[in-house]
Amino acid sequence: MALLADAGHNLSDVLGLAVAWAGAALARTPPSKRFTYGLKGSTILAALANAVLLLVALGAITLEAVQRFTEPSTVPGLTISAVAAVGILINGVTAWLFARGRAGDVNIRGAYLHMLADAAVSAGVVLAGLGIWLTGFGWIDPIVSLVIAALIFWQTWALLRETVEMSLAAVPRAIDYDRVHAALGGLPGVVEVHDLHIWPMSTTEPVLTAHLLMPAGHPGDRFLVDVQHMLQHDFGIGHATLQVETGTGTCTLEPADAV
Repeated sequence: MALLADAGHNLSDVLGLAVAWAGAALARTPPSKRFTYGLKGSTILAALANAVLLLVALGAITLEAVQRFTEPSTVPGLTISAVAAVGILINGVTAWLFARGRAGDVNIRGAYLHMLADAAVSAGVVLAGLGIWLTGFGWIDPIVSLVIAALIFWQTWALLRETVEMSLAAVPRAIDYDRVHAALGGLPGVVEVHDLHIWPMSTTEPVLTAHLLMPAGHPGDRFLVDVQHMLQHDFGIGHATLQVETGTGTCTLEPADAV
C-alpha cells in the first residue's frame, strides 16, 4: 500500500505536469476582443486542477490504508524496497534537472523542491519494505501509507489555498500591498493614492491599477515609464495601469480600503 501511495503520488505529478503544460500552452494565446488578457489565467486554473487531483488521490490512498488495518494482506517487503529505490533514482535525477534554474525562477524552485520531497517519500517506502521483510509486521505498510498521505496533504493544502486566492484575484503572496502603496505615495508630486488593485493575471504575472492624485498636473509620459520600471524592478509587477488625477474633477470611484 505504501508503494501504491508513492506510485499514486508520482502519477498525480505526471498528470499535474501535463495539466500545467496545457495551462502554459493556453497562456501563450494572444489577446482578443473576447479575452483581452489572452488566456494567461489558464495557468491558475491548471494549478487549481492539480490541487483537486491530488486531493482525490489522497482520499483513495487514505481509504485503502485504513481498510488494510482490518484486512491485512501479505506484502513482499524486498520487492517494495526495490521498486521504491527506482523511484528515488528517477525523482533524484528529475530534481537535478531542475536544480540549475531554481535560483531565478519561483516555479522551477517549487518543482525542484517537490521532486526532492518525492525522493524522500520513496526513501520512506524503501525503509517500510525493509522493515516488513525483517520483522514480518504487515501493519508497517498502512502506517507508512498514512504518513505519505499526510505529507501529500501538507503539500496540497498550501497549493489549494494559494490557487483559490489567485482565482479570487487576491494580492499575490510575494507582494506587500502596503509597500506598493507607500512606494507610489512617495513619488514626486503624488499627494494621494487610491483605488490600488493588485491581482494575478497568471501564476507568474501580477497586474496593478491605481489612481495617483497629482495637483501640480500630469508629469508626462517619462514619469509613467519610470514608475512602471520601479514597479517591475522592486515588486515584479510588469503590467501596470496608472490614472493620473489633478484634483480638478471628482473621481467617481471610492478609495479602496487596504485589508
